Amino acid sequence: MSIDLQYLKIKKYNKLYRNLPVPELVEKAIMRNEGILSSTGALVINTGKYTGRSPKDRYIVKQSSIDNKVNWGSINLPIDENVFNKLYSDVINYLENKDLFVFDGFVGAMKKYTLPIRVICEYASQALFSNQMLIRPSHSDLQDFLPEFNVISAPGFKAKGIEDGINSEAFIIINFDKKIILIGGTHYSGEIKKSIFSVMNFLLPDKGIMPMHCSANIGEAGDTAVFFGLSGTGKTTLSADPERKLIGDDEHGWCDKGVFNFEGGCYAKTIKLDKEKEKEIYNAIKFGCVLENVVLNEKREADYDDGRYTENTRAAYPINFIENAELSGVGGNPNTLIFLTADAFGVMPPISKLTKEAAMYHFMSGYTSKVAGTERGITEPKATFSACFGEPFMLMNPSVYAELLGKKILQQNTDVYLVNTGWLYGGYGKGSRIQLKYTRAMIKAALSGELKNAEYTEHPVFKVLMPAHCKNVPDELLNPRNTWDDKEAYDVKAYELAGKFNENFKKFKNVDDAIRSAGPVIP
Repeated sequence: MSIDLQYLKIKKYNKLYRNLPVPELVEKAIMRNEGILSSTGALVINTGKYTGRSPKDRYIVKQSSIDNKVNWGSINLPIDENVFNKLYSDVINYLENKDLFVFDGFVGAMKKYTLPIRVICEYASQALFSNQMLIRPSHSDLQDFLPEFNVISAPGFKAKGIEDGINSEAFIIINFDKKIILIGGTHYSGEIKKSIFSVMNFLLPDKGIMPMHCSANIGEAGDTAVFFGLSGTGKTTLSADPERKLIGDDEHGWCDKGVFNFEGGCYAKTIKLDKEKEKEIYNAIKFGCVLENVVLNEKREADYDDGRYTENTRAAYPINFIENAELSGVGGNPNTLIFLTADAFGVMPPISKLTKEAAMYHFMSGYTSKVAGTERGITEPKATFSACFGEPFMLMNPSVYAELLGKKILQQNTDVYLVNTGWLYGGYGKGSRIQLKYTRAMIKAALSGELKNAEYTEHPVFKVLMPAHCKNVPDELLNPRNTWDDKEAYDVKAYELAGKFNENFKKFKNVDDAIRSAGPVIP
């Protein structure tokens, strides 16, 4: 099925492959030395220098049509249109006489809000990634397909950094007027999906839809749950529940009719992947899956404990590879929201109930911890705050998204819980991480409604509501102070973290007093 790319000024290329079947994309990738097959049939690629997102290289073209809507700053870097035009011309020239791989598909499982996307790739492996991660079209969809946004990915093109008006050889530039995302210099496939996600986050609020960096699943009774959390908090693991159907693992919209997945696949972290504890993910790594930066042994078996290339090893696979998936990608209005944090200070409760105002406060805060080993130079726990649990992808002011969340919670009478998947008994380096079986039990109690009317005590510092009891969880765990031998040391750490919360929240201006006062206090 031929297509004309002249509207993008792409006129000269060798061969153009559009929406090739998965086996052909895998075959092309291997023939072109882009990767090899693992023992389970997954395509294993190495992304070279860039093994994760490059936030300092993501730009938005500064245009009058969006100028007053974007939350400009160190996260959303502005770039002049002339810089974009020059780089665009250079990339188009670079792609001349090369084979191009095109994926035409969709973002957004609810048809009313679907965005048709065209991804044009230099590499077959990135076309395979796009095919597995986005929503795949039917044959009839392709007959008269018209993309609303275009992604052009040229990992082999290296920019000249400052000379080209940018920070380095890599760049991810979103141009809303031209409806183009231009990616160069980085082979990390996650830039494709995350840039598209950023576009959706910008477009949907004007339609009254809450875009969310979250996973979602649905129970047998049709009850929908949404899980927010930064990397390492267990979002993907906890939403892949054998007793519930997975709607999606990373990006969703919440409209008046319910929740819908943006994607058609999952992008799971695989470092230290456990076959028994995370069998849904483990079993999805088969033919058609793309494995990024995973080490293979001589038998081509994946060693998920080996992080020599990066701790950010990834598996990209279509959602139907998960045995218990909701293939429509749609669920009802959520009964329960779960905010996940991995608190390495060891002071936050394993589970607590949030008022609407507290939910908005913690949503805007987006707290978790980084620990030693995750980044160079980190030798002790470091508090990390990412607004909306996904600040790098939220182009508007966090208050825009928080207000939408508050309205949805109020309209749907949704319960919100803050779940700590981090440490107790003295915190990171002294104590131990909360056992997964206890976290699962607490989430099960929250989703079943067991905790809805439980007996609660307000935490004296964090002001969240701690349940006195939870089925299959020792009572002593529910108040983290009980797990510390040195209670005074607990108090000191709790005050320290509370101070970090308060300091971070100062950056938010014009926030309702009820929301601000829902945050931690230091007696």
